[in-house]
Amino acid sequence: MRGFMRELAAAEIGATYNFYRHGERAPLLHTRLERYLDDRAGARTLLVGEAPGYRGTRISGIPLTSERQLTGAGPAEATATIVHRVLCELGIEADVLLWNVVPTHPGTATSNRPPSRAEVLDARPFLDALARGRRVVAVGRLAAGVLDAPYVRHPSHGGAAAFAAGLRHTLAL
Repeated sequence: MRGFMRELAAAEIGATYNFYRHGERAPLLHTRLERYLDDRAGARTLLVGEAPGYRGTRISGIPLTSERQLTGAGPAEATATIVHRVLCELGIEADVLLWNVVPTHPGTATSNRPPSRAEVLDARPFLDALARGRRVVAVGRLAAGVLDAPYVRHPSHGGAAAFAAGLRHTLAL
């Protein structure tokens, strides 16, 4: 994973913010993600969202995960909370690797925006590297449009129950 992390930290993906390279927390976030990827190296399923949120991955460094989930302090993110709750309820949290179509943050420190088509293309090698040998599940419409993979509804904006049901059905649990 060291080579993967070096490439990710060096990546310039359109106008996205690479928090693995920039900012005072970059070394911490880089280390966290590297450990997470090592810990989940054997995960059979890759759950792919759209992009890091300004209250979630941009702060925690771990896809679809908030700082509060890692440390008990800092911001929480609804999507991250729902994703982890459902994975835990299904008993599959340790066997799922979480990722985003675009691994760097499109938006500002206080806002999100959808990634551009060019950013999605620039980020594709990272997604492809992690998808190899895994069952891939697209979370949300953007991920579904990029991947040739089963789709589950994104859990935000009232989609928690549909996300859980879709994941249960897709993974035949």
